[in-house]
Amino acid sequence: MTAENRSADQASTNLGILVGYDGSELAARALEYGAAEATRRSAALTVVAAYTVPPMIYPNIASMPEEDEGQAALRAVEKLLGEAAGLLRDHVGKVSYRADRGDAAGVLKDLSAHARTVVVGARGRGGFMGRILGSVSTALPAHSHCPTIVVPSHRAETDDAPVVIAVDGSDAGRQAMFTAAEVASSRSAPLDIISVLPAGEEWLYWYPELELSAEVSGRRKKQLEAALEAEVAAVAQQFPDLQINAEVPIGDPTEILVEAAETAQLTVLGTRGRGAVRSALLGSVSRGVLHRADGPIMIVPS
Repeated sequence: MTAENRSADQASTNLGILVGYDGSELAARALEYGAAEATRRSAALTVVAAYTVPPMIYPNIASMPEEDEGQAALRAVEKLLGEAAGLLRDHVGKVSYRADRGDAAGVLKDLSAHARTVVVGARGRGGFMGRILGSVSTALPAHSHCPTIVVPSHRAETDDAPVVIAVDGSDAGRQAMFTAAEVASSRSAPLDIISVLPAGEEWLYWYPELELSAEVSGRRKKQLEAALEAEVAAVAQQFPDLQINAEVPIGDPTEILVEAAETAQLTVLGTRGRGAVRSALLGSVSRGVLHRADGPIMIVPS
């Protein structure tokens, strides 16, 4: 790596597909995934490793280390980037490497303003390994300036598996839908658009004026299907070669989408839907799917 590769001036350029790397097994998986995404979308690939230097207090001069703590941390993270370069030795596209000082989630959040997509592993080396998601993959999707893909442990994927997008009539859902269509088009994959009608008392949260009955449920399902047809037409107009499937299942939105993610090559969600807590950065469904799904999840900021 040269000084140019990890120059701070890169923040002013298009970073393309940005991958956070910390040397963990899932970070290597995210690196592989990000490289494939960069190839599919003819984008640059940027690998970043973050490091922090905690304030140190030494009781006397004799206890001070021979090497400056900041330089030691930088050297360690540059070693990590060297490992990443080895993993990417067969990647034919443009690759840049960065060693940035700061909290990993904060570094990626700032750099996401100059990237097309950020890719991270579901867990890194730090924190409690028993947690489903690590601190970075939990915080970043809610604050990133661009779509974030969280990659779980390695799972066999097939090229004919669909890209799944969940819509709910919100602006955030519609924006996520067109992002999903672009991704599906770049992969020559079918796009499955799902609009879940919550069952039972759950959908009174959306429509409190309606009574619980099979007739009302059926009528509301037809309304959602009609609205979904209009969304399919809008996507098909912009992506005429894209195979699009649409459905309105009835049930718990999180459960249905977690199940869909088991076979999808990517599941796409908006940060917020139609829930009442508009100040929440990540909606309850997006958060639930992100924490439970065993397939890659993309969160699109509103």
